[in-house]
Amino acid sequence: MPVLSPNLLSNHRELRLAHLALGFIIMGYVWQEGQHAPAQILPKALAKPYWQVSNMLGLPPILTYADSVLANWKLRDPAGEMEIGNLDMIFSFPGGESCRGFFIVSLLVDMAASSGITGTLEVMHAMKMSDLTGIQKGLIKVTRSLKKMKETFKLMHNHVDPAEFHGTLRMFFSGWRDNPMLPRGLLYEGVSNEPILLSGISAAQSSTIQCFDALLRIQHEDETQAFLTRMRDYMLPAHRQLIQTLYVCPSLRDFILSHSSSDLCQAYNSCVSALVDLRNYHLNSVTKYIIVPGNRARAIGCPLRGVGPALNNTGTGGSNLMGFLKSVRDTTRKTLILEVLSESQDTEI
Repeated sequence: MPVLSPNLLSNHRELRLAHLALGFIIMGYVWQEGQHAPAQILPKALAKPYWQVSNMLGLPPILTYADSVLANWKLRDPAGEMEIGNLDMIFSFPGGESCRGFFIVSLLVDMAASSGITGTLEVMHAMKMSDLTGIQKGLIKVTRSLKKMKETFKLMHNHVDPAEFHGTLRMFFSGWRDNPMLPRGLLYEGVSNEPILLSGISAAQSSTIQCFDALLRIQHEDETQAFLTRMRDYMLPAHRQLIQTLYVCPSLRDFILSHSSSDLCQAYNSCVSALVDLRNYHLNSVTKYIIVPGNRARAIGCPLRGVGPALNNTGTGGSNLMGFLKSVRDTTRKTLILEVLSESQDTEI
């Protein structure tokens, strides 16, 4: 193949489409022979333009959540609504309806978060003005958004088959960092003389949940926080900047602790509880779609196509899957302001 130049791409949308297209081609190229025989070298006809487009966008040269979910959709009926029956993918992997269902439902979950992001900004503005009512209203908006995200997530069970997801689709999400099948990474021909280590697609690359973590000042364990921070490198620069900005703002939790307002405390705790529920639901879904099919395949001695131990308990981003998800769930729960609730109950008695 000729080595194409991205110089004729004239705007951001064209660059995003190029990154998406090249990302799907590259993941298909690396994993086409199955998990146990990945390509070790990315040919320069793919590596060089992908590297250039990635640098222009501020994204890494690997398929990301920002590509496969946020940019990978189109309306079947341009005049119709953004709902699952009217949405289709631009590029897909093997997996049929399960592939479409996984990516489109993920998109709809992020869409459900949009009002919560608006609420987050309203909370931060109200806190700057010491507007307790404004903070409470913003937190209620975030809570409703989190509950809508969980309800939307449930669509996954109608559109994604666990065996097909685990046995066919999931392999193509895998990256070349913390992956025993590519322990040294992937060599980008014509770009680097040494293999490059990059994580695969992960839900941790969605900027929405990290925004809510920043708002609520959830303090994750060191290793978990380090992984989440690294996942920001796989987000669009503007999304990454929003999360960083939220973290340098004054702490909402500390602000609430400094004010004797049971209503504000309740609004905050409701928000935290909604995030715990969403993370619990994610944990249960991972069990259904990854852990159970993997255990079943090993029990009958017939591994699903292309999937071995490397992907059974390890996230495609390179994390210890169940340990990571339980950690973020538990640290979220610990953020509840229990001492304030206790004090308000004592006062009422």
